[in-house]
Amino acid sequence: MTVFIAILSRTAKALLTLLAIAVLNFFLIHAAPGDPAVVLAGEAGAADPQMIEQLRERFGLDQPFHVQLGKYVWGILQLDLGYSFRQGAPVIDLIADRLPATLLLTLTAFVISLVFGIALGVAAAARVGRASDSALTTLALLFYATPLYWAALMAVLVFSVWLGWLPGFGYETVGASYSGFARVLDIAKHLVLPALTLGLFFMAVYMRMTRASMLEVSTADFVKTAKAKGLSGPAIRRRHILRNAILPVVTLAGLQAGQLVGGAVLTETVFAWPGIGRLMFESLAARDYNTILGVFLVSAAMVILFNIVTDIVYRIVDPRIGARA
Repeated sequence: MTVFIAILSRTAKALLTLLAIAVLNFFLIHAAPGDPAVVLAGEAGAADPQMIEQLRERFGLDQPFHVQLGKYVWGILQLDLGYSFRQGAPVIDLIADRLPATLLLTLTAFVISLVFGIALGVAAAARVGRASDSALTTLALLFYATPLYWAALMAVLVFSVWLGWLPGFGYETVGASYSGFARVLDIAKHLVLPALTLGLFFMAVYMRMTRASMLEVSTADFVKTAKAKGLSGPAIRRRHILRNAILPVVTLAGLQAGQLVGGAVLTETVFAWPGIGRLMFESLAARDYNTILGVFLVSAAMVILFNIVTDIVYRIVDPRIGARA
């Protein structure tokens, strides 16, 4: 099977999976307690039965469940995620406005965690049993065990409040009206703390996985053969050990890449980062069902997309996968 056919097959399966997730989310959201019509009527100061009934009729909440589900699924097939009566705008527009910020945060955190995790794992494996190896392993364990929200709060307190090195909140400086490279630099400064905070946990995971995988591969026969041929240590680690040890790390990274979106909910909330994670948090508090469903669907699509990309990268890193397929 060629790579192209494999991509088409995975895409078809992904679309069916996404549709099933959308239906499941719809069931779960409507099974949760609370009525958005009651919330909106209460905020308007007119929580009488007549007002609530009018709101339910306006939102379509008075219709049978199967009718609501059918309209929702039909809307998804037309790329219509519904209308947010809380925000007063189509859900797809709200997500489109927030999605670039989330992608910037999650992709930056992913690259940071993967690059530094692999680099530190290689360094620890090359110095196994030494003090530097113990220090790196302990540091990785510390990052792994630290709660994300606590790390985010401490990062704001230390680097923004105490030291004043980096901005602690927002996407860019409010009222600065930067343009061009100055605006890019301003966004980059605001990105440092949330990206590092989000990437710390995953960096620790990749470091420990890389170290363990390299130590396992280093005992293989082909590595002993390379040593017998007189190859230097760095060349053996680069050409033989790392190339084979990186495969489980790629698999794990692909599976966990989607989890960055879930972690972004806390990170975006603490750092006031205007992404879909914060949008979901605000929508949950407001019982904005359509927006919640839209964010869930987009998040699931991102997870599935990361998995497809992982499969493609895996075939590139290890051509044997494509040959067996």
